[in-house]
Amino acid sequence: MNQRARIAMSDDEVTAFLEGSRKLQLATINPDGTPHLVTMFYGLDEGRIAFWTYAKAQKARNLARDPRVSCLVEAGEDYAELRGVLLYGTAARVDDRDRVLSIGLAIARRMTPGVADELLLPYVEKTGAKRVAYVVERTKVVSWDHRRLT
Repeated sequence: MNQRARIAMSDDEVTAFLEGSRKLQLATINPDGTPHLVTMFYGLDEGRIAFWTYAKAQKARNLARDPRVSCLVEAGEDYAELRGVLLYGTAARVDDRDRVLSIGLAIARRMTPGVADELLLPYVEKTGAKRVAYVVERTKVVSWDHRRLT
């Protein structure tokens, strides 16, 4: 077995890793073709990466033109600890207000673990008024867990 295959995560491990993480690096494509890369908190929508942003944000404008994304979730400080999942896919825009708020609440829960929904809802409802949400339909998954190298 080659080293690449040795460090790849199983589907269940990818799912557990995404469930246990909170932030991702989101890449969209600028009008000139360069990558636009930002750190985002995310939630999960039926196992799919979900995020929200202000409707006028650069990433939203980029996604309106080209829905292709890359999402990187990573962990570890030293080389032997590095783990990550890189998802390629398309971001489907969610405009339904109830669903946008549901995704926003899932993200707020990850941002502030242990805080009751009653305390999060006012923030979600206020900021959600100007936001749109996206769900990533994955087309390819690449993963690694360097802890398997030792």
